[in-house]
Amino acid sequence: MRQQLIAFLRGIRTFLQDKFDDPDSKWPYIIVAAICTIAVIIGTIFFVELTHRTMGDLMADYDTKIFNELWSYRTPPLTKYFVAVTEIGDVMGYVVVFILCIILFAIVMKSWKTIGQLTLVLVLALSSNVLLKQIINRARPVTEHLVTVKTLSYPSGHAMLSMAFYGLLIYLVIHFKMNKLLKVVTVFLLAFLIFSIGVSRIYLGVHYPSDVLGGYVAGFIWVVFCVLIFNLIKIFRRDPSTSL
Repeated sequence: MRQQLIAFLRGIRTFLQDKFDDPDSKWPYIIVAAICTIAVIIGTIFFVELTHRTMGDLMADYDTKIFNELWSYRTPPLTKYFVAVTEIGDVMGYVVVFILCIILFAIVMKSWKTIGQLTLVLVLALSSNVLLKQIINRARPVTEHLVTVKTLSYPSGHAMLSMAFYGLLIYLVIHFKMNKLLKVVTVFLLAFLIFSIGVSRIYLGVHYPSDVLGGYVAGFIWVVFCVLIFNLIKIFRRDPSTSL
């Protein structure tokens, strides 16, 4: 039985290696699309469950404990850092970053398609965040706000947009042909920026930790959904080996 299982697994490995090495094969995109579909379904279920629990006492206890723990580290230098980070995750921050992306991807790398992909995920995340805030209608934390806020609380728009935009950017960078060390450093910095933007909203007192978690999950769903669409498009193209 063990030998049969090993032989079966080796057969799968050989099959995948042959298909992934074949530039005309659609299997890599089919596999990615299938994984993304499962991830979208699981992510959506988790987001709905989390949203339901945000109004319960258990989640409120977790929010309070994380609040108190994070606020115990408040210092003037750290406050300046998180204010700067949260501004990167605001409207003007994305305007600046998007202009830089246009210069890099469209003008330098001649890839307008990449700009289109980033625009799509940004529009989807922004519009759905506005809609979700109105539907869920959760008020901001009743505490000191270190920055000015005017919208509702759940899910965090900063967390959701940072995960959607920079998360998709991480996916695109991973598929770019570039120096491996530069790729690793870029991915790490983008991931750290996503994390920092979310933490900044809690630190500055304008979001509950569950708001940030909900924003991350919703943003991740949009990233995976867009990757699913991109791979489905490649499956039905005549030349599925065309790179991003």
